[in-house]
Amino acid sequence: MSRALLFGLAGCIWLCSWTAASAAVQTKTIKYKDGDTECVGFLAYDDAVTGKRPGVLVVHEWWGLNDYARNRAKELAALGYVAFAADMYGEGKTVEHPKDAGEMAGKVRANVESWRRRAVAGLEVLKSQPQCDTTKIAAMGYCFGGSTALQLGYTGADLKAIATFHAALPTPTATEAQAIKAEVLVCNGAADTFIPDMAIQSFKKGLDGAHVKYTFINYPGAVHSFTVADAGKHGNPGMQYNAAADKDSWENLTALLAKTLGDN
Repeated sequence: MSRALLFGLAGCIWLCSWTAASAAVQTKTIKYKDGDTECVGFLAYDDAVTGKRPGVLVVHEWWGLNDYARNRAKELAALGYVAFAADMYGEGKTVEHPKDAGEMAGKVRANVESWRRRAVAGLEVLKSQPQCDTTKIAAMGYCFGGSTALQLGYTGADLKAIATFHAALPTPTATEAQAIKAEVLVCNGAADTFIPDMAIQSFKKGLDGAHVKYTFINYPGAVHSFTVADAGKHGNPGMQYNAAADKDSWENLTALLAKTLGDN
């Protein structure tokens, strides 16, 4: 083999390797405002994808915008979406103890108007990204974040899909239910004592009354936080990982996104 050909092959291998390494999921922190509160969100997208692509708003659990929510955003980016993990507590606050998490989430839930406004602020950041196709947007969340995604839907936000995982299910008023534009996926643990059956039935009745298209999946034996691999670290038997439910709920999410957002 000639020296020129060897150099040519080596250069090709180097270029291909460099391209593969450089074309990957990119992430960055984005600071934005909700009134006087500075929020610190997290953007993820694959720079190998050209042009605009559907966007997914990811909302964190009651712990705040931690690595779990960021990693979910990166997983979505790897699938070709542009994902933005919003900061619902402001200033990038996170907590570790369930008591603190309950207090933080409770403060947000106490004022539904400001809760929704902050969710809308995160949605606007996603829509402002140059990679985002603003006609194809979904919102999803875990625990507190799933409730937040629903509250966003109740505002009439232009969403194609909403997905929740082990989330509390706030009952919409008739007007709020009528405002929902999205197809809804609810992934619930059948053994989740945090989500009472009365709340589930009230939620379903609200959506049924407005003829909202939704899928409700109840995973047998699954308790709260079933998608979170280290959920058991808190020593609460009501918060445990369930691999089968995690896998199936993610597959249902990706199927919903493909169906409602189209090719990306």
